[in-house]
Amino acid sequence: MHHTFPICVSPYRKLSLSSNCIDKITNLNGMKALKILSLGRNLIKNLTGLDAVADTLEQLWISYNNIEKLKGIAVLKKLKVLYISNNNIKDWGEFQKLAELPALENLLFVGNPLEEKHSTEGDWRDKALARLSKLKKLDGVPVVSQEGEDEG
Repeated sequence: MHHTFPICVSPYRKLSLSSNCIDKITNLNGMKALKILSLGRNLIKNLTGLDAVADTLEQLWISYNNIEKLKGIAVLKKLKVLYISNNNIKDWGEFQKLAELPALENLLFVGNPLEEKHSTEGDWRDKALARLSKLKKLDGVPVVSQEGEDEG
């Protein structure tokens, strides 16, 4: 018998729950191979509930939510890509928690109050990269190394 589900799960590696009025992250137990979790355009306020996928998750797409605090994100030791644009992150204290993600390479943060304030002041990129020196891409723009790499 053929069933149609509103969520898209392709061999347990990607779970898409965008645009679902979800207000918290729950029920990820058993998703031991999950690499990409897409939760954009929901009503999520915090990042608790990610422990179940901490060992495998490489990409978290969680733009257009109501996230103000980043408590709970540090468990994602393999996270390479974080799309967290258009949320409510307001201060550097919260942003600094992203430095606890050893594998983070690509961050989309545009549209948060913190980014909007410093973009207006013209120092967003410098201040963000000073805190996250391992990033390879910030807000869709590649990070150019300051260390004078060979231009071979």
